[in-house]
Formats: sequence, structure tokens, C-alpha cells
Amino acid sequence: MPDLDLQPDRERLMAHIREFARRVKLSGTPEELESFHYLQAQMDSYGYRTQLLSHDAFISLPGSAKVEIEGESLRCITHSMSVSSGSGGISGDLAYVGEGTEADFVGKDVAGKIVLVDGIATEEVAALASAAGALGELHVSPNEHLYEMCVSPVWGSPSQHTRAQLPKTVICTIAREDGARLRERLAWGEKVRATLVAEVDTGWRKTPLLVAELQPAGADKPFVLFSGHHDTWHFGVMDNGGANATMLEAARMLALHASDWQRGLRICFWSGHSHGRYSGSAWYADEYFDELDRYCVAHVNVDSTGGEGATVLTNSGVVDELKPLAADVIERLTGQKHAGRRHGRAADQSFWGVGIPSMFGSLSHQPPGPIKMLTALGWWWHTPHDTVEHIDSDNLSRDTRIVMEILWRLLTSSVLPFDYTVYADALGKQVAQLRAELADRIDISVLADAIDELNINATAISKAGDVSSERAARTNAALMRAGRHLVPLNYTSGERFHHDSALPHPVWPSLEGLRALAALPAGSPEAAFYAVHARQVRNRVAHALREANAALRAALEN
Repeated sequence: MPDLDLQPDRERLMAHIREFARRVKLSGTPEELESFHYLQAQMDSYGYRTQLLSHDAFISLPGSAKVEIEGESLRCITHSMSVSSGSGGISGDLAYVGEGTEADFVGKDVAGKIVLVDGIATEEVAALASAAGALGELHVSPNEHLYEMCVSPVWGSPSQHTRAQLPKTVICTIAREDGARLRERLAWGEKVRATLVAEVDTGWRKTPLLVAELQPAGADKPFVLFSGHHDTWHFGVMDNGGANATMLEAARMLALHASDWQRGLRICFWSGHSHGRYSGSAWYADEYFDELDRYCVAHVNVDSTGGEGATVLTNSGVVDELKPLAADVIERLTGQKHAGRRHGRAADQSFWGVGIPSMFGSLSHQPPGPIKMLTALGWWWHTPHDTVEHIDSDNLSRDTRIVMEILWRLLTSSVLPFDYTVYADALGKQVAQLRAELADRIDISVLADAIDELNINATAISKAGDVSSERAARTNAALMRAGRHLVPLNYTSGERFHHDSALPHPVWPSLEGLRALAALPAGSPEAAFYAVHARQVRNRVAHALREANAALRAALEN
């Protein structure tokens, strides 16, 4: 792999930022499409083959809102995917549910009421409130700002099977001090009646998606996917203008050295991230599943780079097998030790079902602050204040350099920098704990044995050192085949062809059937039922591990 000191051009980065600051880019609007044309012109000028696609997406754009408490109107907003109330609104008594966790709803009769919730609007609260029969939700911001949010629990556009999961409540947010007054009244036992009015434009519309690709001469079809969304809340200069500037500059700089690449680079700019719950990337994963399955080696997503005060570079999400790569690059360029945080269920990570290892999303973060339930991306995030003054050119250049170095390694490494020993260690700890908890209720030793074999095979690959180009090609193909089985185990419920919900997921969700059996009390009459599903889960995991090991063994034997 050739050494290269990749230094982004700060002036170019800031010129892109100024361009992105010109328009509000709501999904599916003419202003957004105009900005997509700017992206396409830039990528064309760098030598990429571009295609501006258009596809149907289920998009929800919040409009006007009104919250009235006994004749007093409060400053408020509504949210993407909230129910639209109609001009008359909905009225009901307030019921306080704390932070709106599952435990907060237990024992509370909120049917026909409006729940008062501490914290920004989320899909988790929307799902719980809808299931409990609430009429509406009134969220209390953690500060004076009102944060735009999409509250759909459905990942991507809904199908006929998932549309029933969309929120059934009218949802608004008010500022902290107004919420504090309402909480105090409820604490004193007062009955407080509220009226919520929300105008939300929700439905199918055409949205753009820009694909730009560059394959070096003589390279085979495998490619690295590099992506970020272009739609915004308000002007969205950091989110996601910073990342879009990073993407353009990384694309330009890397293209200058494409003759050194071992594989291609495909760059996707999504719409529908903010107003369609990742509808663009989810559609692309579905529409191009076969191509992605056959040729995509890794996915690097980037979001909200260059924010002022974003000094923390240790907390970005990354799959286990790519943690060593992230740690090496970030420590070498910044001196900070990357924590290898597990991905959350966010950031256009629509490709885990395909089996594609992924990195990042948001890359740089604010230091921990005193306000609970507030993003690590800055107080201006998802507000009208996300404007040019909150971009730090030094931070933007630093973040862009990190991303370029990561991509450079993925593009130029003879053997893909995947370390499945880290994966084996992480899964091994999960299975060891389950074996202890399950005791003699079900035998999962087959999983422990397969994980031991995975560790042996992955270690042998990592110690192979310099190999011939033919051996490298076989090894890379084996790593990709193994990932198609291993990534879904780590980050999905096990279904590769349907997207899991946008709700938070447990670690290693594919193991949930085993965990459910392990959690039953000894002698439970339900155990036999749970054991049926647990055996099926064990078999699915065992099969995936067997197939991954077979792929890696084949590479080692040749």
C-alpha cells in the first residue's frame, strides 16, 4: 500500500460550506434538487461517472403547529411522521410519563390523553405512546431550543406490512421552561388540559439520489461505498453540509491517486434521511441488493463533520472487524484513543442486512455536557441555528483528513483490513455468558466451537503477511463472503432482505431468542415454548458461522 500524506484543501472545503448554506434542503423539494445538481457538477469535474436517480419515498414534512394550555399558546413545533391533526387539533388531559421509557408507561392509563415527556421527540416514545392509546405527545426540550425530529419507528419507506407501525399520535415539542411549569402543576395534582394542532405533509414523493463512481484502470468490480445524506433541517450547514464538503474533498483528493487503488469507490448522496427515516439508503439497499452483495467491500458513512467545539474523536460507531483500522488512523492523526463504540440504529446504516462491514456516521463530537438528553453534535443541531458560524474550518479539515485516510486504506490495501479476531472475541463473550445462563436448558456448544474456529481462521489470515496478488484476491473474496454471514448476526435480527425497525436494538440482536429462554425463571411453564425458538436461533447462528468459516478456510487452503 503506497504511503500518501492526504491534506485537504481548506479553502475548497469552506467554499462548499458556503454553497450549502444557500438553501434549505427538505427532501423532495426543488431547492434540494438544485443543490444535488451542484454535487453532480462537482463530482463530474473530478472524473467520476455520475448518475442522478429519482425514486419514490415516503416523506413527511412538518408544517405549522400550535400548543394551547387553557387559552395560553406556547412556542412549539411538530415533527416528521407525526399524525396531522387537522385544523381543529386534538384535546386531552396531560399525563406525565417522565422520559417516556417502557418502564415509565407501565401502570399508567394514558389512553385518550396527551403524554407529557421529558426530552426530544423520538421514535421509541412514539411507538410506546401509540401502543398505549395516547392521543398525542407533548415533548419538553432539554433547553430553550426546539429540535426537529423524525419519529417513525419504520426504517425507510413503509411497506404494507410495516405501515401500521407508523405513529398514531399528534406530536409537538415545547421549550424547557414551559414544560417545567406543566410538570409542576401536574405534580401538585392539578388537571391540565391541552390542545395540540399539527400540520404535517406526509406522503409519497420523488426524491433524488446521486451516485458517483470511479474504478481504477484494471481494477475488478469490488468497490468501497462512501455515503452521506444531503437533505437538511433548515439550512443544515453542519448537518449535513459539513459531511457533504468532506465527501466532495475526499472524492477529489482520492481521485488524483486512483492509479494506486486496488478497488473502486462508489459515493452516494442520499435524500430522505431527515424526513423519511433513511428512505434513500434503504431504497438503494433494496434496489441494488444483488450488486451490493456481490461487490461492496465496506461502507463508510459520514455525518456532521467540522462542528465548532467538536474535539472528541473517540466515540464514532464502527463494526468489530474494523475497530483496529479506526483506532489506528484516529490515534495516528489526532493522538486520541478510539473507543470502538458499537453502532447505534441510525446514520443511514441500511446495509447490515446485505452483510457489509460499516464505519462511522457522526465522527467528531462535543465533550460531555451538563444537559441530559441532548445530542453530542452541538446545541444548534436540528435547529434553525445550524448555520455557517458553527463550522470550524480546522475541525472540518481534521475530520476530512481522517475520512480520507480511512478510505485510502480501504481502497489501497492489498488485503482488506478486516480483523475478524475482534469479532470472534466479542461474539465469544456473548455466547459464554449465554452458556452460563442457559445451563442445561439448551446446548449451544456448537456456537462456542464455531467461534473458536473463526478466531483460528481469522488469526491465520491476519498473520499471512505479504501475499501474491492472486492470493490477495482470494482472501478478499473470502473476507467478503464471510462478512455476508457475520455482519447480519452482529447487527440484525437475522433477516437479510427486510430492514429491522428504526427502534433501538440490543447488542447482537440475532441472539435474542437464546436470551429470552435464559431469562426465564427455572421451572417456568413457558420454557418449552421458548426453547422451540431458541433452537431455531441457535441453528441460524451456527449456520452463519459455519459458512463464514468455510469461506475463510478455503482462502487459507489455496
